[in-house]
Amino acid sequence: MKRSMLSLLRYWLSKLAGHSNARPAQRSRHHQRLRRVGAWRQSRVLIALCISIVVILGVASIRVSAQSDSNLRQEEDALIQEFTLPEPSSSPPVLRPRPSQAPARNSAPTRSNAPSSQTPSPTPTPEPETEETPEPSTEDPIPSGIDDAFPTYTYTLEFNRSPVVGNRLRMEGVYPESRLGFTRPREWNIASAKVLLRYQHSPSLLSQRSFLTLRLNNTSIGSIALDRSEAEIGEAVFDVPISLVQDVNELSMVADQHTSETCTNPSDPSLWTEILPDSKIVLEFQPQPITLDLSLYPYPFIDQLSPDPTRLSYLMPTADSDQWLTALARFQTSVGRVSRTRSLDTQIVESIDDLTWGDRLIVIGTPQEQPLLSELELPFPIENDQILDGNDQPLPAEVGVLMVTTVQDGSVPALIISGNSEAGVAKATQNLVQPNARNIVAGEAAVIDRVDDVPSPDPRNWPGYLPTTNSFQLSDLTVPGGQPFQEVTVHGAKAPMVQADFRALPDDRFSRGSTMTLHYSHSPQVNPRTSTVEILLDNVAIGSKRLSNRNADAKKTFKVNLPGNLIKTNSVLSVRFNLNPRESEFCGLTTDDQLWGRVYGDTSFDLKRGTVVTLPDLELLKTGYPLTAPQDLSEAGIVIPENPQPSDINTLLSLTQRLGQLSQADSVKLAVYRAGAVPGDVQEEKHLVAIGRRDRLPLESALQTEQFGLRDGFTRFWRGTQVRALPDTEGMIRSVLSPQNPERILLALTAQTDQGLSEVQSLLSEDPLFAQLRGDTVLINSNEENPSPYDSRGYSLTVLQEAAQRRIERLDPLSRISLFFQDYWFMLPTGIVIIALALYVISQLYLNRISNSERSS
Repeated sequence: MKRSMLSLLRYWLSKLAGHSNARPAQRSRHHQRLRRVGAWRQSRVLIALCISIVVILGVASIRVSAQSDSNLRQEEDALIQEFTLPEPSSSPPVLRPRPSQAPARNSAPTRSNAPSSQTPSPTPTPEPETEETPEPSTEDPIPSGIDDAFPTYTYTLEFNRSPVVGNRLRMEGVYPESRLGFTRPREWNIASAKVLLRYQHSPSLLSQRSFLTLRLNNTSIGSIALDRSEAEIGEAVFDVPISLVQDVNELSMVADQHTSETCTNPSDPSLWTEILPDSKIVLEFQPQPITLDLSLYPYPFIDQLSPDPTRLSYLMPTADSDQWLTALARFQTSVGRVSRTRSLDTQIVESIDDLTWGDRLIVIGTPQEQPLLSELELPFPIENDQILDGNDQPLPAEVGVLMVTTVQDGSVPALIISGNSEAGVAKATQNLVQPNARNIVAGEAAVIDRVDDVPSPDPRNWPGYLPTTNSFQLSDLTVPGGQPFQEVTVHGAKAPMVQADFRALPDDRFSRGSTMTLHYSHSPQVNPRTSTVEILLDNVAIGSKRLSNRNADAKKTFKVNLPGNLIKTNSVLSVRFNLNPRESEFCGLTTDDQLWGRVYGDTSFDLKRGTVVTLPDLELLKTGYPLTAPQDLSEAGIVIPENPQPSDINTLLSLTQRLGQLSQADSVKLAVYRAGAVPGDVQEEKHLVAIGRRDRLPLESALQTEQFGLRDGFTRFWRGTQVRALPDTEGMIRSVLSPQNPERILLALTAQTDQGLSEVQSLLSEDPLFAQLRGDTVLINSNEENPSPYDSRGYSLTVLQEAAQRRIERLDPLSRISLFFQDYWFMLPTGIVIIALALYVISQLYLNRISNSERSS
């Protein structure tokens, strides 16, 4: 076809050329008109020819594209034709949540406004707490919308569970305000809500002018007079309209405090009211049934609105393989990313009989590895350890299957990640760990035919951290909470600070010359003598500027230097406006409604930095580095014993959950290997984590050191001293350079006993303990049974720094020289003196030589 079109085009071009050469020298008007008509006809023919060629080529390309699409469709149809989906179930799985308490009808705390002579009860530990159900009350009417077919349960939320409260919630000043937040799970149908408030206040407050008001979601739910004498404890019960209770709620306590009938000094120390930590929010609810659907994932397995910790239970297979362990690790990593800051408990169970209230069951593996699948009511039938399609034929081995169901009479949801081969299980798992892939699954079951391979991000591309470019804007950063920064305006004389995360990458090394150019504006009503704008880095002021009324509402700039030694991996950049009005205060109150300050997103930064990191250093592990570089964990591997025990797998779950919380990417490519089956290229190219007790630790090179170490028979040695500890219940985390590649690390999570491994799990799971990592070796031991990580007496940590370190630099020659002088500045004066002496000696020798030559001549 192409050859015929080219020949036709060549023919017309030759015809046109022939006509152009046959023109006579003398032209008549008639001949000119004829030639013009002929030329017009020829141009029309040529235009039509070009259009025809374009159309033919377009049709040919469409035909080729259609053929390729047809081939792809034929391949997909061939795969689909290999199996037939079963008929949709007429009764999809329904989860019927069942709280741990016995149901109660319309119960409420006893209303009491009389002063209490009892002393406040001691503050309980900040753990989820549910009180006993109060006695039923027949006075309260049954709210509309409550179904008598479902039982009503009571949930009590103590104020001390909030870190804002702690031992007390103190409000000082004339108009102080404090806020607490709580959530309502989506399956709760609220029957009634009450706030039981216990409080104390200053005896100096005037009862006629001092009040305490409670607001829920900016709506007042009641006020009480602050009329107690001698700081007595008062109690009050506030009824909450159930229409005000939302998924995310904010309870505000606003005090109006006065000590004078005419003018109250706002700095008077007697202006105070304390909310006691045993105050509580009492919710009565009916758990509603939930139709399970994969489109809801991660709910109900992870509920971001639940007030209780999420508890996942993984069913142990009959035979664990490398593929099953890898699927388990990747899924747990994705769970850590989804739950993020939520409390998460995980465990390994041998059967569904081990499940308790609140568990979420996760079943990973083929029907041969998980015999329980054949006992469950699933949309795909299972026979002879094979998942069958609608024609009772086994599904292809290369496809994965996702299903949701319930166990224990519908009270526990179960997520099935399966397939007829390990490749199918891996594909189903990968679908869930990749956000773009899991967003398209739906129904009670899904067959995963294909999952795209997401390329690994750059090792230094960390979402939520500083951009890799040295010049960027404030809009490229995120605010505390993870949302992108936008233009922010604050109001009032005591305006809150404008904050943004300024988290440096773990291998960033800053030098002098880094600057920030703030773009801001403010209201013209400020007093220029006392109003300023400040820039703070981790609450350390690095610059301040007085505000000016000249073009006040126009955009202004303020350039400051950024000290490199203050920029950390968890730094927060703050801009604070100290706004004071022109008019003086009246009776201690500041009229500041008209005051405002604004920070613009085009605030720019220019950083001077290089890439320098020293390994090993466990303090870097607080950001996940170097295991989380890149963020999809493609350069990290985990090695476990040949026959892993539950303590080993639980440690694996704790580690991968933490890595998930510390990373953010579109995929998870973490791999798990058994001892003795680690490929050689993996040992050279990846950072490895060895998990296991001392007697079964896979990579013993992590313990082969002349410093502190563990040996067989509960033996410890350190600097020539050797002892035997019985029992040895301490856990150990050690980081050393890999023997195969000095730019890679080898991390060991080990102990002499399973109890020691549980201590390692606590260190990885609890934020207060994990934040104490540093050095190259950490020993952890609990001092009491069920210790609290918030109590410094609960655990004892020993930190050692003795291993040889290596500094890894990726700098240009000029930066290397600058870095050398920054690190060894104390050698600079000595070097100058030595160079000066050397030049003096050389000059003297040269002068003596010239003098001797002149004498000899």
